[in-house]
Amino acid sequence: MPSSSSRSGAGGDKVKASHILIKHQESRRKFSWKDPEGRVISNTTKEAAVSQLKSIREDIVSGKAKFQDIAATHSHCSSAKRGGDLGSFGKGQMQKPFEEATFALKVGEISDIVETESGVHIILRTA
Repeated sequence: MPSSSSRSGAGGDKVKASHILIKHQESRRKFSWKDPEGRVISNTTKEAAVSQLKSIREDIVSGKAKFQDIAATHSHCSSAKRGGDLGSFGKGQMQKPFEEATFALKVGEISDIVETESGVHIILRTA
C-alpha cells in the first residue's frame, strides 16, 4: 500500500509557524516597522544579521529567552506584534527556502538560520 500522505503529519498540506526576521543590506526591502527609514538595515551586513540571529537562537534554545518575546522586540517583520506568529499557510504561499524549512520542522522545533530575499530568519513550527 502506498503511504505518501503521512510525511508532513496530519494532512501535511498546511503548517503554522512563527518567525524572527532580521533584515540586512541585501534584503529586498530595506525598511521595517522597527526601522521605517531603513537606516539600520542599510548598514547591517548579512554576516552581522546572521550573527545576531545565531545569538538570539542560542538564547531561545537555552531557555534564557522566549521566542515570542524576542520576536516582539527584535523581528523586522510586522508579525512581531503577534510574537512572530504568521498563522497557518500552505505550499506556494511563502518564499521557497522559508516554506521548505518550515515543512521540514517538527511541531515545536526551531530552524537553523534560513535565508530568503527578505533577510535571515529562524522559524518555530507551531502546528
